[in-house]
Amino acid sequence: MNLIIVESPTKAKTLAKFLGNDYQIEASMGHVRDLPESRLGVDVDHDFNPEYVVSDKKKDTVTKLQKIKADKIILATDPDREGEAIAWHVATLLNSKFDPAIGGTKFLRITFHEITESAIKEALAKPGEINMELVNAQQARRILDRLVGYKLSPLLWRKVRKGLSAGRVQSVAVRLIVEREREILTFVPMEYWELVAKFKDFEAKLIKTEIKTKDEADKIIAELVGSQFIVKQVETKEIKRSPYPPFTTSTLQQAASNLFGWSAKRTMQVAQNLYEQGLITYHRTDSTNLATQAVDAVRQFIVEQYGGRYLPAEPRLYKTKSKVAQEAHEAIRPTNTERLADSSQQLDRDQNKLFELIWKRFVACQMAEAVYEQTNVDIGVSDGYIFRANGNKQVFDGFQRLFEREEGIVLPKLTVGEILELLKLIPSQHFTEPPPRYNEASLIKILEEYGIGRPSTYAPIISTIQERQYVEKQDKRFFATNLGMAVNDFLMANFANILDYKFTAGVEDSLDAIANGEKKWVPVIAEFYTPFSEQLEKVGDSAERVKIAVEESDEVCPEHNVPMVVRIGKFGKFLACSKFPECKFTKSFQVKINMKCPKCGTGEVILRKTHTKKSFYGCSNYPKCDFASWTRPTLPGQSPGGRAKPKLEVIKM
Repeated sequence: MNLIIVESPTKAKTLAKFLGNDYQIEASMGHVRDLPESRLGVDVDHDFNPEYVVSDKKKDTVTKLQKIKADKIILATDPDREGEAIAWHVATLLNSKFDPAIGGTKFLRITFHEITESAIKEALAKPGEINMELVNAQQARRILDRLVGYKLSPLLWRKVRKGLSAGRVQSVAVRLIVEREREILTFVPMEYWELVAKFKDFEAKLIKTEIKTKDEADKIIAELVGSQFIVKQVETKEIKRSPYPPFTTSTLQQAASNLFGWSAKRTMQVAQNLYEQGLITYHRTDSTNLATQAVDAVRQFIVEQYGGRYLPAEPRLYKTKSKVAQEAHEAIRPTNTERLADSSQQLDRDQNKLFELIWKRFVACQMAEAVYEQTNVDIGVSDGYIFRANGNKQVFDGFQRLFEREEGIVLPKLTVGEILELLKLIPSQHFTEPPPRYNEASLIKILEEYGIGRPSTYAPIISTIQERQYVEKQDKRFFATNLGMAVNDFLMANFANILDYKFTAGVEDSLDAIANGEKKWVPVIAEFYTPFSEQLEKVGDSAERVKIAVEESDEVCPEHNVPMVVRIGKFGKFLACSKFPECKFTKSFQVKINMKCPKCGTGEVILRKTHTKKSFYGCSNYPKCDFASWTRPTLPGQSPGGRAKPKLEVIKM
């Protein structure tokens, strides 16, 4: 009998569909052992030797695996560093029971990037061995993160506040959000005006002229009274738009965030289930490579489904960013192009949405370009001003056939020298905007651009910095808290090199080099740890304790008649008397948006959370009033961001 070990029961169930009674398939339930939770677990004096332990909740799983009698043990964990490490840990724990030199049991390692019958049987026909270079890369990452977390966190407890934590990558992510927060806080809006000329069938905007104030706008309008508006130039050209590459982990997370409002964690959970059911290829990848067989199959599907004009002459090839040869996976794609949804699979709403997104992206990436006719019209005025109108009409939908049709702007037929009848001029006031706060998609994008972390780590990083209350999410955007700013400032003042973007990216490159067999893991950790430990000692002796800024509220302490301030505790924000510790009066904190409830008219609209900690807007009079909204409600005349819409002054000519 052959024993196959995978990570999850769902994956085991899918494999069982393709394999006969000669195989027993068991799940390790993820990692079977790890560094201990209660202590460092790394011998820094002896080549950073890790101390691995089996947690109490994994002991039954390990015992069960050790009791199974098998002729061969086949390790079929995921095809990446984590999967390779799990395979190694399982083999190490079972080695005393199934030592090839004693019992004749042989360990085999198989990898596959999709759970299909052909992929499984091909992997079983060509088994290999555990790749220790990938294992060492995973060990190095785990040990580095443990050293930073367990050495730096106690320092934060002493210098900032108890219960805090730092992380090699999470602290850099917090830095990004803090720096963006300060850009926004110090941003000074600048006024500017736009001027639009309205004609019979279209509009044109004044270009090449900077208008800073209403007076300047009025002056230009006065100059244009009675002027002729003449078509000076008509330029029409064909524009082709190519489809996006197939999804990688990070681009999938970004797309799901932008389209569905999903967190990276939610996206990865749904993708994991789709992979384990055999519907998509492995979902932890930074590769845009596609298997030749998959490309051939989808090209045939495109011709049969949409016709030959939708198929480019040659297959589209996409250059991958992967730096690790052993991790040259495929992009994320459906395992069967002709199956938009498998009727035999019971998919829930989230799984259907994500599968359709992956399917469309994959099919589209091998379809013909979309073709547009772009028209630019310049309209001159006697005083030298130029107004420009832009038109954009789709000529051939190409890959866009899979998506919603884009409504273009069609301009009327215009000829050079034609005199146009001006109906009115519309000036509008605007203000420059600060850079937007990060949402999950833009944060993942900047982390990837800087080479910080890896796609598979983004979801836990984003979850951690929220759980630590360094940042909070409002309206799907990340806001840095006072606590997050204080921790970031302390780390930047004393450990700037660890939070340096290039340094953090360089560590990732070193981990990739370990995975490629180009570097040894112990010297990489030593190069990091030696200066880090010296700086730890220095800062521990010399750095002063940090005072966390507090935010005053409009609430008054009933016991001392002084303002209450917003503080952050273990379970989130709360209001406390500003005379603490003299006064220990506290009350719950409510985020108000300065708006009365649109349903009852008496309560305040406040930010609330569901039992799963998802934010929504509700009435402070709940349960008497059940008003609730996922999006921030607005008053008439307000934009979704809460700013009053500018009034437009229309001047008829």
